Amino acid sequence: MTGKIIALVDGSTYSKSVCDHAAWIAGRTGQEVQLMHVLGRREGGSGGDLSGAIALGARSALLDELSTVDEQRAKLVVHRGRAILEDAKGLMTEAGVKATEHLRHGDLIEAVTEKEKDAELILVGKRGEAVDFAKGHLGSNLERVMRAVSKPLFVASRAFHPVAKVLLAYDGSASAMRAVDYVARSPLYAGLPVHIVTVGSPSDSAKRGLEDARAMLAAAGLEAETEIVSGQPESAIGKLVDERGFDHLILGASGHSRLRSLFVGSTSLELIRTCKIPILLVR
Repeated sequence: MTGKIIALVDGSTYSKSVCDHAAWIAGRTGQEVQLMHVLGRREGGSGGDLSGAIALGARSALLDELSTVDEQRAKLVVHRGRAILEDAKGLMTEAGVKATEHLRHGDLIEAVTEKEKDAELILVGKRGEAVDFAKGHLGSNLERVMRAVSKPLFVASRAFHPVAKVLLAYDGSASAMRAVDYVARSPLYAGLPVHIVTVGSPSDSAKRGLEDARAMLAAAGLEAETEIVSGQPESAIGKLVDERGFDHLILGASGHSRLRSLFVGSTSLELIRTCKIPILLVR
């Protein structure tokens, strides 16, 4: 595979997991990793007039002092960003993976969408620095990335564990078929057993769809089993993950024509919120 892996690192507790997952993916695919850290527009200074209604001479002195403080703060933010990237690259080097660093100011989504054209995969942690404590919430940046990118998005779990069993959720949609095709083509999944599940009634069309998906994987040399389970997708798939010990979940990310950039399927969001394993979303 020729595209890069873009790994977003932010200094949160998820950053090491992002690096560990990136190293695992790169080790299996031979791809280069591009480590990216984006400094938000507000991180360079206070961004406002803090002088208030004070005398002209005092105001000038205060503004000079604030300017100096802002300049120092901006330098510290940049140093921190470089340190985060250096630590991440060190982890890549230890794993024997080639990696480059990219530090950028500006909006995260603009940075990612600009770089994704040369990427095969984008990798991000489930949560960032601001919500490490909030187990029931996703990072706001993750949801923004989910809505913006067109390339497959790999959402790293809190900690890396070796992947031995893969669960692929299949609902017959175009995005689900693209997920099957991606698994069939990617060396990332070579040699890994894949379990394909459909949630719903065991209709003839559901069985045919599963068989088509299984046949596509079998043609690529992948061992695949199929299953139809009842219930609601969020709870049924989550139950399978917990009870069967799957290490990785693959989903076709919902997208609806011109509303695609504004909508991410509720099933995908809920599974990312609740499942403790890494998840791949394929458009």
